[in-house]
Amino acid sequence: MADHEEQLQLVTFQLGEELYGIDIMNVKEIQKVREIRPIPNAPMYVEGIFNLRGNIIPIISLHKRFHLRKAELGEEDEMLSGFMIIKINDRFLGVYIDKVSRVITVEQADIQPPPQMISGIGTEYIQGVVKEDDGYLIILNIDRLFDPKELQALGDF
Repeated sequence: MADHEEQLQLVTFQLGEELYGIDIMNVKEIQKVREIRPIPNAPMYVEGIFNLRGNIIPIISLHKRFHLRKAELGEEDEMLSGFMIIKINDRFLGVYIDKVSRVITVEQADIQPPPQMISGIGTEYIQGVVKEDDGYLIILNIDRLFDPKELQALGDF
């Protein structure tokens, strides 16, 4: 049996035409789209704020941040859309996703360094890439998605 340190559990999701994964330890929960309250003068990628059981969570659109088109989904797939509540540096953020996929376990040895550019998201935001039967899975490094100044500004909402 493989050592736990040699494996990584990922929550996978579709964003645009690509499949992404985030370490399951950084994902608090997945929510259906609900009422988001817009914030005046927020950065263009901030959709607004959401009240999650008394906690105010900023909601981020990675589509807008990385200039990605939203996936064209059928009615059944739209039931799987919403946002993930993720934890970055002791702050919770909501990130829109087109469609949640599944939780998978990958071997650390199967994770390859990212190519120079993948679908508009720069390599500085990518932890690695795993080859799959029908393409590849992009593993996001959520600690690098936002610089400390952006996180501070998001915490002020």
